[in-house]
Amino acid sequence: MAQHAPPARGARLGRAAGARTGSGPTESPVNGVVLLLPGASRFSPGPLRPLARALARAGGTDGLVAHAVIHGGESAREEQARWAADEVVRRYGDVPVCLAGYDAGGLAALRAAGHGAVNSVLALAPCLAEGVPADSPEPVKQLSGRQVLIVHGTNDARSDPEISFRLAERAKKANRSTCRFEVHSDGHGLREHQAEVVALGVDFVLGAVFSGRYSRPVTDALAAPPPLGLRMPLASGFGRSLRG
Repeated sequence: MAQHAPPARGARLGRAAGARTGSGPTESPVNGVVLLLPGASRFSPGPLRPLARALARAGGTDGLVAHAVIHGGESAREEQARWAADEVVRRYGDVPVCLAGYDAGGLAALRAAGHGAVNSVLALAPCLAEGVPADSPEPVKQLSGRQVLIVHGTNDARSDPEISFRLAERAKKANRSTCRFEVHSDGHGLREHQAEVVALGVDFVLGAVFSGRYSRPVTDALAAPPPLGLRMPLASGFGRSLRG
């Protein structure tokens, strides 16, 4: 078990949502935790808030807890994500952790995936560094052994979706359990198809943290060779018959 570390220069966990925790008679065991890593701007929260609510509804009875990682101070976001994973271990013990991030939080989730408690990563419109020299690309070794899903809008004008595709290509070579969905005509905030993005995120997180079972589109994306499983279109209406 990781030792309790002091907050990474201001980071803290938001209020738990999902399984009931505490010391009363309604307490439920915590069997998995999702850490929600927000983007760089509080004015563009992306789909994390509705995702948190949907995860609490869908996974709370199974012992899923969601915490927002409240960014503070000057330390790197991935450092704060690692601190948050340490804090989960301190509070809840040896439970699987999913890092779910949007924008800069998506990049932090990918970079912090090597933490021993993390079993899965959900990166929504991750802001990946542009202009990185070809001989020093964004690392992917830390993703080995994790379930990884990247979701990106094809009309994202802030974070080039082709960069996340190239990252996914390299990640797939190091880790077969990597897939990527494209949200056609959607932008950086993933607003046009938010319901489908949230449903996809819930399906992935519940499968990764608990059962290992996913809806057919996610199963197909994980099994398909590149580029098919890395350019999987997110179908309109996804989620209406999940696990049906």
